[in-house]
Amino acid sequence: MTDDTTPTDPSKAAVDGRHDVDVAFNPDADAGATPCAYTEYVERGDVDGLPATGEDATGLERAVWDALYAVEDPEMPVSIVDLGLIYGVELEADSSDEETAAGATAENDAHVRVIMTLTYTGCPARKMLTEEVREAAASPDGVASAELELVWSPEWSLDMVTDQGKTDLREFGLSV
Repeated sequence: MTDDTTPTDPSKAAVDGRHDVDVAFNPDADAGATPCAYTEYVERGDVDGLPATGEDATGLERAVWDALYAVEDPEMPVSIVDLGLIYGVELEADSSDEETAAGATAENDAHVRVIMTLTYTGCPARKMLTEEVREAAASPDGVASAELELVWSPEWSLDMVTDQGKTDLREFGLSV
């Protein structure tokens, strides 16, 4: 008589008698991914001035902040700016602007750099959210390119959430 509980293939061994497990490991499957274990942790300033909201921004910088306010957390209907995920927005005029025809201004063809964090390094929405932020920052007229610098210092906390963000989170049903 055969013992039905004895696995014939170790990779299909019964686990706690609940189900069979078929595990295949392919170390090259995510060769292009950036595992969190390899995230570069660089100490940056403290939390003074955070959350950054762009409240004093004008012109093109205001337009970039407005575009960022339109990006919501993928799990909650709250702006990422109000969640305190944006640490700063920097605009640089394209150096070729100085050589263009008259009428070119520093805001034409600007390059935008968004400094951003996530609530934790293992955020499953990391790629989607960073791409959405980069696209939003590049969307206003006058922006030629946008990049995103993802930082982990200072560490995000609920203290980074704006008053509007806390109101939105409460309306969503979270206790903050």
